[in-house]
Amino acid sequence: MSWDFLTSATLWQYLSIPVVAAFIGWSTNWLAVKMTFYPLNFIGIPPYLGWQGIIPSKAGKMAQISVDATIAKIGTVREVFENIDPKVLATYIVQSVEPRVEEYVDEMMAQEHRTLWENLPQSIKNMVYERVRKNIPALVDNLVIDISQNIEELLDIKGMVTEQLVQDKELLNRIFLECGEQEFKFIIISGLYFGFLFGLVQMAIWFFYQGSWILPIAGLIVGYATNWVALNMIFRPLHPVKIGPFRIQGLFLRRQKEVAQSFCHIVTHDILRVGNIIEAMLNGPQGDRTRNIVKKHIKPLVDETSGITKPITQLAFGPKGFADLKHKVGEKAIQISRTAFNDPVFNNDRAAVVESLMRERMMALSPEEFQDLLRPCFQEDEIKLILVGAFLGFVAGVLQLVYVFGQQL
Repeated sequence: MSWDFLTSATLWQYLSIPVVAAFIGWSTNWLAVKMTFYPLNFIGIPPYLGWQGIIPSKAGKMAQISVDATIAKIGTVREVFENIDPKVLATYIVQSVEPRVEEYVDEMMAQEHRTLWENLPQSIKNMVYERVRKNIPALVDNLVIDISQNIEELLDIKGMVTEQLVQDKELLNRIFLECGEQEFKFIIISGLYFGFLFGLVQMAIWFFYQGSWILPIAGLIVGYATNWVALNMIFRPLHPVKIGPFRIQGLFLRRQKEVAQSFCHIVTHDILRVGNIIEAMLNGPQGDRTRNIVKKHIKPLVDETSGITKPITQLAFGPKGFADLKHKVGEKAIQISRTAFNDPVFNNDRAAVVESLMRERMMALSPEEFQDLLRPCFQEDEIKLILVGAFLGFVAGVLQLVYVFGQQL
């Protein structure tokens, strides 16, 4: 072909080849990232005609992978609970309950036997309040010690985290998006650069040979290759490789310290919160056992605080009623524990302590272990995303062939 084309009207057609290739690389990589996370729920006609983000569609599997790859390696149930600190928990419970002793006692007695309680002299009521207040610290200490000694049996941390992430797909997405924020930006922008470079090669081929299949096939290759190259640059090489003055390693692996800070903050402040842990113990697989431990330590409180009113109380309630009162007090204690640990200030304070432990452990993971935090996000149905990119690149090549170069298919 003659070089006269450089001064002809066809110049813009040739220049459009790398520009279109850059757009194909950018748009297909952008779409691949979006399709990984969105939509949260299936859109279309199930089961096959439509789409749901890869991460949300396999929330259970992805959550388990995330737990196995990270939390299971950087902190045991006992270590997490010990760093929350049982003594701090006990102190917090006492400080939360003591100011409301009168309210709680009045509420319980009014529910069970309002007439008896309302007719007792105020001096007797005050004695009951004082006995409750006096017994609470020792009772709470024993309760927390009992729970801490059995924490590994009472709390299924993997099940707790998995269940929460399955129910909250937005949070699951957030873990991957925040931890891999720089990598996802690189994937998208690299599509532009790599696409342009591939387009220059494509333009050179087109100059010498203008087969009708060149542009569609080149578009397919660009859509496929830009995604593949970007993914390999993120995770490869696994270990640092020194080439002259340069130190080469996968982009994600070089950010281990930064990612550890982001991941551990999310996990400790949004998942392994004290309130969530208490709720998981009460409602998890060993929930009945946890409740029984609470009631075991709470029931003696009724006997201890009844004092001189115990004969009157037993007479008024009857044996069954008095036993029911102990049961109701235990249920009330469980209810209080749920609400008491929803204080965001206390939760954030304890989360910061656990975060420090987990961050230190995560920064010490080997590259093989560390990559497992983000790699599954790409591995799961990765071929689907690459094929979608290849298909869109093929379509763009066909449109370029027809509308830019005016050729027939």
